[in-house]
Amino acid sequence: MPLSRWKKRSERVVFRNPWWTYKQDETILPNGSPGEYHYVHTYGSSCVLPVFPDGRIVLVNQYRYLADRESLEFPCGGVKEGQSYDETAVQELAEEAGYRAADWMIAGEFNPYNGVTDEICRVHIARALVQTNATPDDTEEFERVVLTPDEIDARIIAGVIWDGMTIAAWTIARPHL
Repeated sequence: MPLSRWKKRSERVVFRNPWWTYKQDETILPNGSPGEYHYVHTYGSSCVLPVFPDGRIVLVNQYRYLADRESLEFPCGGVKEGQSYDETAVQELAEEAGYRAADWMIAGEFNPYNGVTDEICRVHIARALVQTNATPDDTEEFERVVLTPDEIDARIIAGVIWDGMTIAAWTIARPHL
């Protein structure tokens, strides 16, 4: 038997910035009581695993302000309004990793935090890489790190790779490598 669904009565934008919109919905709960739900709306995100012919994979090390520490991650970024997942993947690969790819595959998708956001992250595998000039945003600085799949596994187990988007993307993409 399916679980009971909530009914949306109204939706309002509480705050908007270039990356996401904070919304509040007025709802009717399954028991008939009124309720409200606060969440972050985005247009999605694209995460890219750039893979060399020998199986090694490009990650980027960057500073993460909220954690006040460096984070080793796959190139990833938010889909902007009017942009597609594929366009975002191409852009993030170039901006963060400094590559373009001739061969693309979608490995899957996931929601990074389904109690807080409606975001869907699409996981792309990029092959046939050609180096290009990286042009990161003003807020970004990257160190490129190339690892084997076993080295990625070891860094996840050791807690060196701690970014949830990267760990989820790795879980989805690894069987396709």
